[in-house]
Amino acid sequence: MPRTDITATIRLQFHQGFTFEDALARIPYFAKLGISHIYASPLLTARSSSTHGYDIVDPTQIDAKLGGEAGFRRLVEGLRDAGMGLIMDIVPNHMGIGGAENPWWQHIFEWGQVSPYATWFDIDWHSPDPALHNKVLAPFLGEPYGDVLDKGELKLAYVQDTGQIVVAYFDNRFPVSPFDYPEILRRADNKLLAPLIACLDALDRQQPYPALEKKAAQARHMLQELASVPTGNAALESALAYYNQDNSERRMQLHALLERQHYRLTWWINAADEINWRRFFEVSELAGIRVELDEVFEATHALLFSLYREGLVDGVRLDHIDGLAHPQKYCNKLRQRLQRLSRHRPKHLQHPPYIIAEKILAPGEWLRSDWNLDGTTGYEFMDQVSAVLHDPRGARPLTECWQRYTGDQYDFARHVRSARYQLLSENLVGDFNAAAIAIHRIARAEIRTRDYSLAAIKRALMEILAHFPAYRSYVEDTGPDPIDREMLKQTACQARRTLGLVDKPLVDIVLGWLSAELVVSDPGSALADLSRRAMTRFQQLMPALCAKSMEDTAFYRFGRLLSRNEVGSNPDIFSLSTEDFHQACIQRRERFPATMLATATHDHKRGEDTRMRIAALSQVPQRWESLLQEWFVMNARFHQNIFPEENLAASYSAPRPQHEIMLYQTLIGAWPYHLQIDDDEGLKAYAERLNRWLIKSIREAKRLSGWMQANEEYENACSDLLFHILDPEHSLPFLQSAYSFVQEISTIGAVNSLSQTILRMTTPGIPDLYQGTEIWDFSLLDPDNRSPVEYEPREQLLATQVALDEKITNWQNGGIKQHFIQQLLQFRRQHAALFNCGDYQPLKVSGARAAHLLAFMRTEGSHALIVVVPRLTAPLMPERQRLLIPADAWQDTIVHLPDRLNTEAYNVISGQPYHVYAGQILVRDLFSRLPWATLAVDTKQ
Repeated sequence: MPRTDITATIRLQFHQGFTFEDALARIPYFAKLGISHIYASPLLTARSSSTHGYDIVDPTQIDAKLGGEAGFRRLVEGLRDAGMGLIMDIVPNHMGIGGAENPWWQHIFEWGQVSPYATWFDIDWHSPDPALHNKVLAPFLGEPYGDVLDKGELKLAYVQDTGQIVVAYFDNRFPVSPFDYPEILRRADNKLLAPLIACLDALDRQQPYPALEKKAAQARHMLQELASVPTGNAALESALAYYNQDNSERRMQLHALLERQHYRLTWWINAADEINWRRFFEVSELAGIRVELDEVFEATHALLFSLYREGLVDGVRLDHIDGLAHPQKYCNKLRQRLQRLSRHRPKHLQHPPYIIAEKILAPGEWLRSDWNLDGTTGYEFMDQVSAVLHDPRGARPLTECWQRYTGDQYDFARHVRSARYQLLSENLVGDFNAAAIAIHRIARAEIRTRDYSLAAIKRALMEILAHFPAYRSYVEDTGPDPIDREMLKQTACQARRTLGLVDKPLVDIVLGWLSAELVVSDPGSALADLSRRAMTRFQQLMPALCAKSMEDTAFYRFGRLLSRNEVGSNPDIFSLSTEDFHQACIQRRERFPATMLATATHDHKRGEDTRMRIAALSQVPQRWESLLQEWFVMNARFHQNIFPEENLAASYSAPRPQHEIMLYQTLIGAWPYHLQIDDDEGLKAYAERLNRWLIKSIREAKRLSGWMQANEEYENACSDLLFHILDPEHSLPFLQSAYSFVQEISTIGAVNSLSQTILRMTTPGIPDLYQGTEIWDFSLLDPDNRSPVEYEPREQLLATQVALDEKITNWQNGGIKQHFIQQLLQFRRQHAALFNCGDYQPLKVSGARAAHLLAFMRTEGSHALIVVVPRLTAPLMPERQRLLIPADAWQDTIVHLPDRLNTEAYNVISGQPYHVYAGQILVRDLFSRLPWATLAVDTKQ
């Protein structure tokens, strides 16, 4: 049964600058907007420097930086008083392990495989690399290990709070194994240390861990007592100083000590090649945890379960669900547990648990129904609503323009494949090798396949990964379901085409192993165990490869129209017809009526209104190309010639055309309404924002520069051009041209934005409002999209009693968007069943301007809402400074209603009455005041 308690959410990013107390103060504003639930970023204890919360170091505590549990309880109490609730973002895939704040990870460094947490993280303790056998790679050094050692940057230190001896490296602390304490302490040759050394000598590696920990705890206590007195502390300092002396002999002794530890310190760059534990993508400060193990599941979810049982949390958002070994099992296990806890909640809060997952779906892919989720975080809706507001007629001229200026003949899919090959060869080598080795172990274990070499398996696996059509497969012990079987079949066909003749047979063999053939045939065999490990390695590698190749690489290479380069979108799919949009809404209502609807997130590449303004270029492609031609000529004087060192390549001009085109799109797309070309300080601030985006985009493309080795000469040349063209002293003609064009397309973009807003509030699903986007949002990628929100002006804007006509006139201040959101969300709260349970019926549109409208009807019982929004409005808006479409522009266009509906109605967003007569709505009358309509009607009148 569809739920009606959650009607709209607001995503809040909590951090030191925005705490529970800050959110508590804003509850009246959120309630006035019509929000039913705060959708909070992760709230458990993250690294002290965290600005996002996804690097959790202690999942057993609410983060003290945010206000701790007491502050959290005050926030929830305030929400309950306002009739609201809270959805909590949790991170089941990984934990933060950088620095020295994660006690579980630090314990592994100290005790190695005997640590009770050694199996909690996805570590390969039996790496084929002898240097990593029974060790954890620690890629946290800023330079090669030898250089760091020579500089004396690795030093032994003592931590009084824990009684540990550690290797200190800036803010990192690497615990020394207690078995090595006696050797260290003997260097002081001080009788005060004798009892402590004797205690430590009693440590026996053959003892079980509990006995070892008991003896070690006793030794740490002795060490703390000793260090608390001057003579003892001096003795300890003397022992440590022996290893910290600035000479080669002592450095080699320190090196020998480090070689005996349960970790191998190395330069951070080596992580890509040598990592022997699963990371989150390429982030070496986030380690994958094995939540599939019951003990890990319980330890990492205990606090959530307690909060949910008590009624403080109403639902959860699951971060990076594709990173888990077994998403289906995890989701079902979580739902079952929360459902059992529901009966203990306060009676008025005993709704079914609301569970959604961050999941990026390929075109045509749906969330698996057997996961028992309420839906996703809304990337697919963000893609669909954007696509339906793009003009398909712009695809060809914009493609030709891109190809003409850049020489790039690749479609997006080919860019993705190219990026995957590069990533597997450079950035994800360790993960790729681990998967290949796991598969090769199967080959070696079978007589019929023992002759297939690791190199051959790598070639086959490379092509399988390059051609896989979705984020991952979900094959379990029972074998592939029909969806996975079709994806694997498609992958096999594509991979065979690009492999050499000798390797072609390996594709089917490897995919057979990855399809659980060996598990199905003999579940208890050693081969089945090898197969399970290989399947998990493969399935956890795929999401990282897909995300990095698409969102973090190809999006920055293929720049035909950046409004389609968004998380959850495929830029090869330029637009969506109204028929296909309606079909997606119908299916969403049938499958996941409570899924989240998002148009902005903390991970978006461009703010929702930036995206909608850039989308306007699809309606004026010829005008755009003519401007590009002018701007290239105008700004050619700011180009610089780059001469690569040692003549390894020919010289080239910077910036390259692809980066310049993407810069111009971003510049006009994110231009704030208040920014004038005589505002020197404003232009400088805007240039700084754009420059952060520019450098990141160049590095993410991984061609002319990158994160591991930045090409500063090229980056500086690109930045110089940017700062020059936004400087009136150097580029007034360009600024005048760019500013004029921003004014020319701003109303088209604003119409797109407001249509997008209405569709998010009225189509099947739960609308989510990303913090601050209730007015115009021209943000870029993170951290720009996570900037502090100025709530006071927004509250004042909402509180000010202003007539709708005035809001239309002053549309650039964002009040009109806020008005739409408030009116529709308040209406949703009053008619929850209409939106959460109601039917969705596309409405036929006829007449000269039918292609410029999207119309549908939501019905539940006798209540109905008729929604009519404009699209592709460039030819309908002669006055580009006013947010109006002349009524005459709609000519004879008619919206047809079912059953010849004849009733009184009112427009929810304007309050204006309207009479629906004989099942037909003449659009020129409907849009006489405002070119959007949300008509509330009673069908039984």
